[in-house]
Amino acid sequence: MTRRQFVSTPALLAGPKSTDVKIEELSFSYEDHKYRAPYKFGGMLVDRVTLCNVHCVVRNKAGKSAAGFGSMPMGNMWSFPAPDLSYDVTLNAMKALAERVAKITREYPGYAHPLDINLALEPEYLKAASEVKIARPIPKLCTLVTASSFDAALHDAFGKLYDRNAFNTSGKDFVRYDLSHYLGGEFRGEYLDQYIQEKPTARIRMYHSVGAADALTKADVQHPIGDGLPETLAEWIPYNGVLAIKIKLNGNDLKWDVDRVAGIDRVTTQAQAARGVKEWIYSLDFNEKCPNVQYFLDFIRDLKNEAPGAFARVQYIEQPTQRDLEQHRGNVMFEAAKLVPVVIDESLTGLDRLKLARDMGYTGAALKVCKGHSESLLLAAAVQKYKMFRSVQDLTCPGASLIHSAGLACHVPGNAAIEANAHEYVPVANKAWEDKFPGLFRVRDGWMDTSVLGRPGIGAV
Repeated sequence: MTRRQFVSTPALLAGPKSTDVKIEELSFSYEDHKYRAPYKFGGMLVDRVTLCNVHCVVRNKAGKSAAGFGSMPMGNMWSFPAPDLSYDVTLNAMKALAERVAKITREYPGYAHPLDINLALEPEYLKAASEVKIARPIPKLCTLVTASSFDAALHDAFGKLYDRNAFNTSGKDFVRYDLSHYLGGEFRGEYLDQYIQEKPTARIRMYHSVGAADALTKADVQHPIGDGLPETLAEWIPYNGVLAIKIKLNGNDLKWDVDRVAGIDRVTTQAQAARGVKEWIYSLDFNEKCPNVQYFLDFIRDLKNEAPGAFARVQYIEQPTQRDLEQHRGNVMFEAAKLVPVVIDESLTGLDRLKLARDMGYTGAALKVCKGHSESLLLAAAVQKYKMFRSVQDLTCPGASLIHSAGLACHVPGNAAIEANAHEYVPVANKAWEDKFPGLFRVRDGWMDTSVLGRPGIGAV
C-alpha cells in the first residue's frame, strides 16, 4: 500500500482506536513582529518574524470535540536559505505552501491519531511544496517548518480532548501501531511512552544566544536601543542569571571565529566573577558555514591552544558543515566528536538523515518543534535508542511556540538544555504570555521553570 493509498484508507493497516479523531475545523492566520535588534547567524541578518497560528477542532467517534492551537515562526531564512531570492520571496513561498497544507489537512478523511495523520500527509505536503511556483525548489526542512503549526494544533486538540498533556498522548493507550511502523524493525514492540517522560522535568537550563553581530560590552554598542532591556552580553548575564551561552560563529574566518569565542569568554568570566558564579557552559553554532571539516578541526585546535578555558566549557558544537550530508560525505565528524559532542541540526529532517549523520560521526541531535511535534517525538525516541547527545533548539520561538519548545525540552529524558532567545530579539511577541507563564518568560537564575508544562494539550492556551 502506498502512502497516498494510506491517506484515503487510514484504518486498513490496523484496528482503529476508540480515541481516534476526525478534523472538523481548521483555520490559520499570520502574526508579524519586528525584532528590537537584528540577529546574525549563518552570515545572515534577521530582523523580523512571521508566526503562523493555527486553530482546529477535532471530534472523536463518541461525538466529543475539543479545540486546539499551534503557533510557529515561519523561519524562512533558516529553513529556506537562498541568497538569490529575497526575504519576501521565500516567505511568500511558505505562505503559498501553508494554503496548500491547510487544504490537504482539512481534507484528511476518517478518524486517526495525529501521529498517523502527520505520517500520512507528509508526502502530500512535500508534493504540494514541489508545486509552488518559485525559482528554487522548497526544501524539505522548509516544508516541515511550514506544516509544524498545523501538526501542533492537532496534537494540542487531541490532548485537550482526553485531558492529557500532548507529550503523553502517543503511547500504547492512544496509538494503533508500535514504533516499528514509524521507525523500523529495531523498535518493534516499543511505544513512545517508553521514551517520553510522563511528568515534566521541573526546570531546564536556558541557553542565552549571542549572535555574530551582538554587542559584548558597552564599547561595542553602535546604535543604542534604549528600551530598558540589556543591550550587551555583559548586561544580559546578571539580568537573566545566564549560565549557558550559545555562540553564533561565521565559519569563513578562522581567526575571527576563535577570537569571538575567546572574547565572549573574557566578558563572561568577568561578569560571572562579579556575581560569584564559577560554573557555566557554552555551545557553538556555525549554522553549517564551515567550508569543510578541516576548517572545523583547525578551529578546535586553535581554540584549545588560544583559549583552553573557553574550550573546556563547550558542552556541544552544532552543525559545523553543509546540511546536504550526501553531497558532502567527506565531512565526517569522528575526530572532532572525540573531544566534544557534534550535533546535527539543519540536516535533521527525518530518521534517514539521523542515521546518515551517525554514519558520518555525528554524536548528537538538536530537537526542534519547528520540524513538527510528531517528528520531534519520533526523533526523540531514536536519539535515545542510539544513545546520542540531545538538546532542544530554538527558532527564535516566542509565545506559544516557546511554550511548545519548552514542553519538548522537559519531557525528553536526558535533554541537556533549551535555547530560548525571543526575549532577546523579539520580546514584544512574548508580552501576552509573560503573566501566564512567568517562569518561562522571566528567567532570572538561568533556569526555566518548566514544572507547569504538564497541562492538557501543548498547554499554551
